[in-house]
Amino acid sequence: MDIMTIIGWVFGIALMIVGMVLNKTTLESGDVIYEFLWGNLTSFFDPTSIAIVLGGTFAALMISYQMKAFTKIGKHMKILFFPAKYDPYKYITELVEFAKEARVNGLLALEDKLNATKDEFLRNSLMLVVDSVDPEKVKILLETELDYLDDRHSQDRAFYEKGAAFAPSFGMIGTLIGLINLLKSLDDPSAIGPAMAVALITTLYGSFMANLFFNPIANKLKVRHEEEYLCKLIISEGVQAIQAGENPRFIEEKLIQLLPKSKKYAAKQESAGE
Repeated sequence: MDIMTIIGWVFGIALMIVGMVLNKTTLESGDVIYEFLWGNLTSFFDPTSIAIVLGGTFAALMISYQMKAFTKIGKHMKILFFPAKYDPYKYITELVEFAKEARVNGLLALEDKLNATKDEFLRNSLMLVVDSVDPEKVKILLETELDYLDDRHSQDRAFYEKGAAFAPSFGMIGTLIGLINLLKSLDDPSAIGPAMAVALITTLYGSFMANLFFNPIANKLKVRHEEEYLCKLIISEGVQAIQAGENPRFIEEKLIQLLPKSKKYAAKQESAGE
């Protein structure tokens, strides 16, 4: 479980609540004290504002996307909280073992070992090599799969990025509605303050939704995508190198170069320790 996502949301919501209920009072002596006034929370709750921002945001998303985009939300939450583990060096090690096997016993010898491979992309990619598919076709197929992965994940992230754009916009629309209602009651000075507060709440809701939910979800999905994409890129390059009959040691060094700088040194140390 990704505990950081849970901590982030709990911490963010908690700080918002503290900001709403914490009240500063200056005594006659000049001392400043802070007290929690839980009744302040009711001032920040307005069903109409919630309907405008939340309803408007999802209505705009419904217009912008098909139903299948909404059915993916549960899957995305699972990715956020229970992400798949992608260890790039594990894939490098596995590909090097396949390269050694192919170098000693030939490409056909890989077929039996592939049955024990859990990664479907790795298994299918190497089966293309075992089945003697033309190297140029293998390259095209693997690159197409990577492009499809990148495009599919970009579309998923765009859903939340659009939500992050729509939420503050509907917050501003709600504020404008509130200001219009405010102007209608200018003849009652006592109603101006409360009406202005309600008008501004929608802006608060919109910014809150965008910056604590939609944008963080989009960014976390991007992080997950980069982890998966790196591993599949390693598989793609490794499979093509195996098909070309390159030296296993050279393949290992070549694939390690694809790793981020932070992981590259650790991978080289681990490789040298074998």
